[in-house]
Amino acid sequence: MAAARGVKKLYGIGLHAVRQNTALKATTFLQQRAFRVNGALRQQPFDSSAEKPQFPGASAEFIDHLEFIQPNVISGIPVYRVMDRQGQIINPSEDPKLSKETVLNFYQKMTLLNTMDRILYESQRQGRISFYMTNYGEEGTHIGSAAALEPTDLVFGQYREAGVLMYRGFPLDLFMAQCYANADDLGKGRQMPVHYGCKDLNFVTISSPLATQIPQAAGAAYALKRENLNRVVVCYFGEGAASEGDAHAGFNFSATLECPLIFFCRNNGYAISTPTNEQYRGDGIAARGPGYGLMSIRVDGNDVFAVYNATKEARRRAVAENQPFLIEAMTYRIGHHSTSDDSSAYRSVDEVNYWDKQDHPISRLRHYMTARGWWGEDEERAWRKQSRKLVMEAFERAEKRLKPNPELLFTDVYDEMIPPLAKQREAMWRHVQQYKEHYPLDLYEK
Repeated sequence: MAAARGVKKLYGIGLHAVRQNTALKATTFLQQRAFRVNGALRQQPFDSSAEKPQFPGASAEFIDHLEFIQPNVISGIPVYRVMDRQGQIINPSEDPKLSKETVLNFYQKMTLLNTMDRILYESQRQGRISFYMTNYGEEGTHIGSAAALEPTDLVFGQYREAGVLMYRGFPLDLFMAQCYANADDLGKGRQMPVHYGCKDLNFVTISSPLATQIPQAAGAAYALKRENLNRVVVCYFGEGAASEGDAHAGFNFSATLECPLIFFCRNNGYAISTPTNEQYRGDGIAARGPGYGLMSIRVDGNDVFAVYNATKEARRRAVAENQPFLIEAMTYRIGHHSTSDDSSAYRSVDEVNYWDKQDHPISRLRHYMTARGWWGEDEERAWRKQSRKLVMEAFERAEKRLKPNPELLFTDVYDEMIPPLAKQREAMWRHVQQYKEHYPLDLYEK
C-alpha cells in the first residue's frame, strides 16, 4: 500500500509539472503571437480615423456602389513563348542560348520517349502488358522542365511525366521492367504499369488516386525549407486534377507556409473525356494562382525553351525567396487518355491531326535545329533507327525476365512478419497448391 501511495504521489507531482509546462508553453505561444500581430501593426500603423478597410483578411479599398466582379474581367493571362511554330526565336533576349549538345539531348530524349510510347502502346494492344498511358504531344513539358531542375530536386508526378524520369537517367530497361512487372522492377511488381518511381533519382513513386501528390508535395517542400538544403519540390498534375479538393489544400498550405515548391500543371485540353469548357469556367489554372498568393505564369507547353526558361526562373526564385510558383503549360494530349480510353468518342480526327501535324513540340524543336544546321534528314533516319533498336532490345529483355517471387507480396510493410500477414501468406500458398494448374510458378523467381 505504501508503494502504491508513493506511485500516486509521484503521478500527482508529474501531472502538476506537465500542467505547469503546458501553461507556460501556452503563455509563450500567446506572447509570440501577440508579438507577431503587434509587429504587423507597427509595419502598417492602425489609423481609426482613416476611411480605409482595416479587415485583416484582405487588402482593398471601400467603394460606394454595388458591383460584382466579372469572371472574365481581362482578356486572359497571356501565354509566354520563345519560339514560334516554325522554330524561329521571337525575341532574341529570351533565347536560352543552349549549346548544340544540350539541344540535341532535348530532341533525342523527346523522340526516344515517343518511340518507347509507340512500342509499349502496341504491346498492350497485343496483350503483353495490362495497361499503358502515352505522352504524345506533351514531350516538351517533360524535357523542358526536367532540364531546368537540379538532380537533387524532389519530383512528385501524376502519371504522364515519364520524360522527366527519362531525362534524369532512368534506363529503358527499368521502364520496361516496371510495365512488365518483372523481377527487375524497383517496385517488385506491385504497381500498375506506368506507375514509376526511383529513390536514387528523387522521383516519388506515382500513385493512382488523382491529385494526392499535391498536398504531399507541399509537406515535402516545407520539410526542405526547414532543412535549408537549397532544394525545391516540383509537383506535376493535369488541369483535371486541379478540380480536386487536394489541389486547394496543396496550394493554400504551400503559400501560407512559404514553401519552395513549383506546381507544374499540364493543361492538355482534356481530363480523360471531359474538355476544359466542361471542367471549369474561369481562365484556366494559372488564373487561380493569385487567389492563393502564388506567383503564376502561363507558358506554351509545346515550346521546350519557354518551359525551360519558366521552370528555371521559378526554381531560382522558389529557393531564394521560399515561395511557391504555379506554371500552367498549355499543350495538347494527342494520344488517348490511356489504353482504356477511345478519344474518338469525344473529339474529332481533324482536331487531333492539327496538333499532331501543325503544332507538335518535337517538330518545332526539329525546325529550330535544322535552321542552325545541327540536324538533317540523314541524322533523323539514323537516330530513328537507333532509338527503335534501343527500345526493342530493352523490350525483349524485359519480356524474357521472370516475375518477382510471390513472397514479396508480404514484405516491406512491417519490419517483422505479423501474425495476420503470416496467415494470409499460408492461405495464399494453400490456394496456389490446390489450383496450381492456374499458377505457373516456373515463371516466377524462387
